[in-house]
Amino acid sequence: MRAIVFAIAVLTLTLAPARADDGAIIDRWYSALLVADRTELSDLLADDVQIKLDDLGVVQNKQEFIASIDDWQTAVTGAAIRHRIEKTEAGVTSVIACYDFPSNDMLMQETFAVTDNRITASSQAAIAENCEAY
Repeated sequence: MRAIVFAIAVLTLTLAPARADDGAIIDRWYSALLVADRTELSDLLADDVQIKLDDLGVVQNKQEFIASIDDWQTAVTGAAIRHRIEKTEAGVTSVIACYDFPSNDMLMQETFAVTDNRITASSQAAIAENCEAY
């Protein structure tokens, strides 16, 4: 019985840093996104990542996403991004993010799957046309 309790404790302790690391990866993601840092964003994405922009009906691979950063850089100038992790379940972290642009803001539901410190999948969908519910 003691061995089982010990094994569960060890497993719990080894899983906790992975979740914390996922949060750190997500924090790095939003920091890089805010300044359109192509190098950091590229480093955070797995080579076979799938990024779904649900509102636009678009799925991008890593190269397509990095190529889109030129347009994003213009849009994000003068903006702020606030985010909070809502939950992590079955390897997927759900985030609420407020994109506070100079002329408007949007509240988004975003998800991230992280493996080996790389984002392997992400989805994004608008949930409100302002950040009042943030």
